[in-house]
Amino acid sequence: MTRRILVVIGTPLPDTLTHALATAYISAARAGAADVRVIDLASDPIPAHPTHRDELRAPRTEADRPLDPDVARYLDDVQWADHLVFFHPQWWGTYPAALKAFIDRVFLSNATFRYREKSALSERLLAGRTARIVMTMDSPRAWNRLVYRNAAETSLSRATLAYCGVKTVGITRFAPVRFSAQPTREGWIARAGAHGATDAAASSTRVRERDLVSS
Repeated sequence: MTRRILVVIGTPLPDTLTHALATAYISAARAGAADVRVIDLASDPIPAHPTHRDELRAPRTEADRPLDPDVARYLDDVQWADHLVFFHPQWWGTYPAALKAFIDRVFLSNATFRYREKSALSERLLAGRTARIVMTMDSPRAWNRLVYRNAAETSLSRATLAYCGVKTVGITRFAPVRFSAQPTREGWIARAGAHGATDAAASSTRVRERDLVSS
């Protein structure tokens, strides 16, 4: 089966290193015959913050409040994909508010997860899907691990994706960006492209990587 990949570029700033990494990934994935959709929060609408509780859950009947058209389109992309890839910079130890807004409005109850009665465990409606996280940061990796406790990738991979049933099969951290030379960045871009080729070739019906790969 053709791999269906959704790439979410989680920065509000255009023409960044994050975009260069994502572009390399997308090109390689498409060259590998994957069907790729892209949500770029630097050019696509960033969902507005919710003003009503109903905006945090998908409608179940015609009487329920309908979804915002952009949110409905994004949710359709998430449900369509069998592999989700998030590119984002680290800002203040986590990820930009643009990506958080996307998560808050798109990963909706009754669509990506469902609460169980009398249980803290979720019904994971995105089960069977996989994900990859690619993050840039100025912080040294040791600082991110020891001081920030890997907050950005932990919150995204565990508190969001795993809660909805998505298994994160790869986390890549490119750092430190601020002091990196052009040859180093070119190497990072090539590596992002290699990830795209790998993901395009992976099976769309099962997770091939048994354990979380972190680099």
